[in-house]
Amino acid sequence: MIKGSSIFMTGGAGFIGSALIRRLIENNRVTVYDNLHRDALKHTGLAEHPNLKFVHGDVLDAASVDRSIGDSDIVVHLAAIAGVDTVLSMPVRTMEVALIGSYNMLKACAGRKGIKRFIDFSTSEVYGAVARDVKESDATPVGAVGEARWTYAVSKLAAEHLAFSYYLQQKLPAVSIRPFNIFGPMQVGIGAIHLFVKSALKGETLRLNNGGSQVRSWCYIDDIADAVLLCMEKEAAVGEAFNIGNPRNTLSIKELAGMVVRISGSSSGIVDEKKDAPDVEIRCPDISKAERILGFSPKVGLEEGLKRTIDWYRENLNG
Repeated sequence: MIKGSSIFMTGGAGFIGSALIRRLIENNRVTVYDNLHRDALKHTGLAEHPNLKFVHGDVLDAASVDRSIGDSDIVVHLAAIAGVDTVLSMPVRTMEVALIGSYNMLKACAGRKGIKRFIDFSTSEVYGAVARDVKESDATPVGAVGEARWTYAVSKLAAEHLAFSYYLQQKLPAVSIRPFNIFGPMQVGIGAIHLFVKSALKGETLRLNNGGSQVRSWCYIDDIADAVLLCMEKEAAVGEAFNIGNPRNTLSIKELAGMVVRISGSSSGIVDEKKDAPDVEIRCPDISKAERILGFSPKVGLEEGLKRTIDWYRENLNG
C-alpha cells in the first residue's frame, strides 16, 4: 500500500484520476494539476479534502509544470485530449498535449532525484485498427498519415518512446500503461457506455455506428486503479509498458447496447447509423505480462460493472 507519498497527477480531475485519488487521498498528499476540461472530481466530494491540493494548469506551460511538481515523489501523467470526436476536431491540440506536454513533464521530473515513479498513460489505440489479443511486444502500426483519427495514437506512442528513453538515458523510473476501454460510475466524456447508459435511462434511442460489429474489451474503473497502484509499488514495473484491460469482458458494440438496455430495464430502441470515418475493428488485450510482473488480475465482470454504472447514473443523471 502506498503511504506517506506526495503524488502529482496531471489530468487528475478526470475519470481515472478521480478514481485514483479516492484510493490514495487518506494516506498520501495528492496534487491535482488540471485545466478542468473534464471534471469527474466534483462527483467525489474530495475537492476540499485536507490532503488534496488543486492547481489549475496546462501541461503545455513548462514553467508552471516544473514549479507545481514541487517535492512530489510519484507522478501520474494522465493529461490528454481524448475522445474520437474531440481528437478529430482538434488534431493539432491533441498532438501538442501528448508530445509537448509529455516532454515538459519528463524533463521536469528527470531533474529531480526524489522521483520514485513516473507513470505515463498511453493508449490501446497504438495497436491500430485490428488489435486481437495483442501483446506489448507486438508491432504498433497505428494508422495512415493524413487521417486525423490516428493523431492521438501516434502522439501517445511517441510519448511512450520518450518516457522509455528518459528511463534508459537519465534513469527516470518510468512505466507506461495502455488502457483498454475503461468504464464505470462518474465517467465523463463521450465513451460508448457513458452514451448508451444516459440514452437508456432517458428512454432515448441508442445509436450504433456502421452496424455495431466493432469488438471491445471493457475494463471496470476499479480494476485499472488496482493496476496503477501496483505500478507504483512494484520495482519490476520500471522500464516496462503494460496492457491493462479485461479480456473476459469482450463483446461487440451491438451486444453491449442490448446489455445496457436489458440491465437498465429501458424501453429504448437500438438503431444503426452510417458513419464515414475510420474505426477500430477489434480491441482486445493480452494481459499476461501485467499478470506476471504486477500480479494484476481484473475482478469486475461486465454485468456487475454495468449494474454499478447504471445505478450511479440513475441517481446522478439530472446533475
